[in-house]
Amino acid sequence: MTTYVPVEQPHSPEADGGRAGRRRAAARGQGGSRGSAFLVFLLPALVAFACVLPGLGHRQLWRDEHATWWASTLSYSDLGRLIEHIDVVFTPYYAVMHLWIAAAGDSAAMLRLPEAVAMALSAGLVGLIGRRMFAVRTGLLAGLLFAVVPAITRYGQEARPYAFATLFALLATLFLLRALDRPSLRDWTVYALSIAATGFSHLVAVSVLAGHLGLVVLVKRRGDRIAHYAFAGAVMLGLSITLPMVAQGTSQSGQIAWNVTTTQDLIEYPQELFGSWATGLLVMGLGLLGLLAARRYALLLGAWAILPPVLTFVTANQLHMFLPRYLLFTIPAWTLLASAGITRLAGRFSPEARRGAGAQAFGGLLVVAVAAAYAFVAWPAIGLAKQDLPDEPDYRGAARTVAAGEHSGDGMVFNGGLSERRAMAYELRNGRAPKDVLMEWTPQQNGSYGATECRRPARCLATVDRLWLISTVRDGKLLEGMNEQTAAVLSKDFKAVKTVKLHRVTVQVLERR
Repeated sequence: MTTYVPVEQPHSPEADGGRAGRRRAAARGQGGSRGSAFLVFLLPALVAFACVLPGLGHRQLWRDEHATWWASTLSYSDLGRLIEHIDVVFTPYYAVMHLWIAAAGDSAAMLRLPEAVAMALSAGLVGLIGRRMFAVRTGLLAGLLFAVVPAITRYGQEARPYAFATLFALLATLFLLRALDRPSLRDWTVYALSIAATGFSHLVAVSVLAGHLGLVVLVKRRGDRIAHYAFAGAVMLGLSITLPMVAQGTSQSGQIAWNVTTTQDLIEYPQELFGSWATGLLVMGLGLLGLLAARRYALLLGAWAILPPVLTFVTANQLHMFLPRYLLFTIPAWTLLASAGITRLAGRFSPEARRGAGAQAFGGLLVVAVAAAYAFVAWPAIGLAKQDLPDEPDYRGAARTVAAGEHSGDGMVFNGGLSERRAMAYELRNGRAPKDVLMEWTPQQNGSYGATECRRPARCLATVDRLWLISTVRDGKLLEGMNEQTAAVLSKDFKAVKTVKLHRVTVQVLERR
């Protein structure tokens, strides 16, 4: 069997003397010592963490994060009832977050800390993959570019599983490269488990396998007669672990049918994926150039970067999966391609290309200069990524308003379509909240995120004389869209005594006439 070595050497690995020689050759091609591996992992990880950690709990949670909090604080029996109807694909994430919340609490910062750590680890893995594919400086530059992409900060500060999907897609890629370099049962097993973890994090991220398949086909054409069998076995094992979840999830696809994709969404894809036009176009442009420099890894990286958005866009009307946050795991491929192109142009693509202290210093300065320049371009967008989302209501402000003026015996009612009940439950979780007087069936009883409201509103409202109305209706008619019977009772029996308008949400105090 001929073992695939990822970087060309000036002589054949066999000339070094059997398997030991091949391993020494592979080590030379992968960027040298363990110290270099430590550097290319640690430095990008620290930079990413430094970008994500400040202000981790400052931005308000938005609707999807409220869903994470709600599902993750359910008992396991209630969670089981929930996933029978919706979000079965997030079951592993919710189960892990349940344990995390029990240990660390449910503040915004603590809810997001696992994702921040996942993003930092992802930056380090990008560096290791770049080192293994190309050279130390290429890996270091790729990891640093990834670390300062504004979207990495944005979703490193979000209590959703996209950071974990990125992390496990990278882990699978790294162990595939390891298994192809020096095949072992351990590496193929970890690869299979990484595939399963990727699928459990987000199903769209499994499309990274298209790039993996391309690399394995190339290896087979170069003479390896075993790798494609091992790859097929590992993929089948990894996918079989997630298959039951996938099968049930297909029956719940209607939950994202709201995502109607247009050509404009495709046009705005670079901006939405990276967090700004400048950072997106710069990395994508350099990445396309890098396809010429990536050599045998061009197919892997090109398929990884390009196929997932293409496939999700052309199937958008059926699967509704074309959302940039679902495709976050493609950013590493773009930064790896961009770094390969930059270092190739600078003569640092191969560790054999230049030698000496001067060359080493030049390579180090190149990495620092490019990373610093990109960070300068990205910095304003990184700051924006930490601010409240522009279309999300100011539920935190609404909760402060309620807490400041609430009286014993008050009730609370909701109107709008932006998960008002769940958001206020989160924001008022640590204090005394007015009674949800219209809730007849709880979300837990429904096995859903939504409650069933009272079918006889006059009777349900008869027990309270003072109400807090939380409405996200934007046209000023706070009861518009509400159940007609409920709106009629409120209009007839109550009068508004105080109105507080906040961003995208209005808080109104109603007292009985």
